[in-house]
Amino acid sequence: MKSDSVHRYLKNKVSYNEKIHLTLIDPDKVTSFEELERIADELFSAGTDAFLVGGSVGVSERDVDEVVKALKKFNLPVILFPGNISGLSREADALLFMSLLNSDDPYFIVGAAVLGAPIVLRYELEALPTAYIIVGYGGAAGYVGRARPIPYEKPELGAAYVLAAKYLGMKYVYLEAGSGAPEPIPQEFIFTSSKVKGDAVLIVGGGIRTPDQALNAVKAGADAIVTGTVIEKNPKQATEIVKAVKKYSRKH
Repeated sequence: MKSDSVHRYLKNKVSYNEKIHLTLIDPDKVTSFEELERIADELFSAGTDAFLVGGSVGVSERDVDEVVKALKKFNLPVILFPGNISGLSREADALLFMSLLNSDDPYFIVGAAVLGAPIVLRYELEALPTAYIIVGYGGAAGYVGRARPIPYEKPELGAAYVLAAKYLGMKYVYLEAGSGAPEPIPQEFIFTSSKVKGDAVLIVGGGIRTPDQALNAVKAGADAIVTGTVIEKNPKQATEIVKAVKKYSRKH
């Protein structure tokens, strides 16, 4: 792939007011590759736009390699969502090159990026500069990343982080409620952030388990939504989420 092909693919969709669905696969949760390919095929048929591969704990580069190879057969972008430098793979098309802005640990703000950058260069991966912001529940990503999650009832604080990401030149902003979050990010929080994001692609994930919750996020201003836990627990429901997002895009 060309160096900016995944970015152009995603930005073109946003420019045509299409809402993006990203399927998150955690290599640590894959029970068999037969099951992985079956579920991925269903989501591909439903219209998912790309695969994210990554997890916060228990992931090795070999695990990531094998999952990425299995997903490449669907001819969609496979984007790494690394919890650490062990989450990199030369087999992928791109990666969310992230800074966890509200971490208390400099390692997760910039240290991991510094260690990973030479590997990204060597693997010739397309880097998608991403501000990662943990909100609400936070989950494993918040705990491992030593973040101070932004409370759901403080959308103005979330918007301040998003505005900082804009001024830092980030092309993507990922609002993360955490894997298995009890509740998704509220519409007011997403809406307030969307108003200051500029040209950045606003990604929202965590706690999205139903089509209605997904639609609430895109209606509030999310450019892309991520579903992960629901794919592991209820693949059929996950396909309904994808269909709902794609149907909304066609109508708008």
